[in-house]
Amino acid sequence: MAIDIVVPDLGESITEGTVSVWLKKPGDSVAADETLLELETDKATLEIPSPAAGVLSEILVQEGEDVDIGALLGRIEAGTVAMVGEAPPEAPAAEAPAAEAPAARPAPLEPAPAAPAPTPAVAAAAPITTSPDGLDPASVARSGPGGRVTLQDLQAFFEEASREAVERSGPAVRKLIADHGLDPAEIPASGRDGRITKENVLDFLSGAAERAAPPAAAAPRPAEKAPASGDRREERVKMSRLRRTIAVRLKEAQNTAAILTTFNEVDMSAIIALRKRYRDAFEEKHGIRLGFMSFFVKAVVGALKEMPEVNASLDGDYVVYKYYYDIGMAVSTDSGLKVPVIRDCDHKSFAEIERDIADLAARARDGSLALEEMEGATFSISNGGVFGSLLSTPILNPPQSAILGLHKIQERAVVIDGEVQVRPMMYLAMSYDHRLIDGRESVTFLVRVKELIENPDRLMLDV
Repeated sequence: MAIDIVVPDLGESITEGTVSVWLKKPGDSVAADETLLELETDKATLEIPSPAAGVLSEILVQEGEDVDIGALLGRIEAGTVAMVGEAPPEAPAAEAPAAEAPAARPAPLEPAPAAPAPTPAVAAAAPITTSPDGLDPASVARSGPGGRVTLQDLQAFFEEASREAVERSGPAVRKLIADHGLDPAEIPASGRDGRITKENVLDFLSGAAERAAPPAAAAPRPAEKAPASGDRREERVKMSRLRRTIAVRLKEAQNTAAILTTFNEVDMSAIIALRKRYRDAFEEKHGIRLGFMSFFVKAVVGALKEMPEVNASLDGDYVVYKYYYDIGMAVSTDSGLKVPVIRDCDHKSFAEIERDIADLAARARDGSLALEEMEGATFSISNGGVFGSLLSTPILNPPQSAILGLHKIQERAVVIDGEVQVRPMMYLAMSYDHRLIDGRESVTFLVRVKELIENPDRLMLDV
């Protein structure tokens, strides 16, 4: 019984995906829930499991093709057991008469002046296991004595295979074959189910032109010159679905939101001293290192509580105020930027936040994040400082209304109480949607984050 392999429902925000790679090929045995292929979506690469145990009988969507939710990807022949290289059930019957070949050798089909032509017995000695278009070899008619396959049987078989391959090909392919008067049996077919593709015909025509060229045309070619070190080189690579989605969403944010950025700087001396003082004890008790990000998450939550507009979003003519604090953390991966979400940050300790950051970042890079772990953030933090960025203007992640950008910690000369001192300073940048957040709220928010970072004891006391 054939069972369809379809694209499952992947969540409200995902409507399509791209087949990244098939891990099985037609004819492979599969177990129930065994991964068949990987599907790349807007947010992550997902594994599509087999709906049943059996044999993968058909692949309908090739690698690199886009599919909608619910689309048919292929079919499983449930309950079928197939071994690689196993002969068809009819093959033994075809071999039985061949054993009698040494007893009586029939005359050749056509007289030949030199060596005799292959006899029907020789033709039947080796069972047919393949055909150019995937037809069942057992369907070859046997008109020879004792059920043997003759050369005429083989010729009729392949002619029928070629005819059916052409009929299953598209009208453009059939017209191309007819216009050039080609014999379909001579064209290697690489399409699904033995179909002849347009590329197959064009490749065959190109090869025919080369074969028809006079011998003089095949003059020796000069040795190819190795590319010089200064030669210009280009490479054309199709964008991944994640990269395309990032491009669309960020451009949409620029087209829709009125984005402005406000800046400030923060003295990191107090946090650096606090981390140095309690680093070992913190790691020994909680099993995780104390980083800077947990301080910024706590500072952001404190500022968001005082400035609810920054934690809100626009929905048409309505403002949606959110009184929970799910903070998105931008993580750079080989496949593109991902933003996993730390839930309920107002209820979590520093250790819990650090543990969530480490876990989500690791799984973002190895591609094991679930879709729901990257949805629903109310505010985001992007840390370009890990790459050495001194200053930048982060872009919004819709439908959020604001994002905080962190940068490199650098020692600079600053004036404190009338004296010039060298302090570890960091620039902060907050981009916001001016349709919802005014300058007063944005500046006040960033100043509040600065105050909490420079006085971490206020974070502990919630003042």
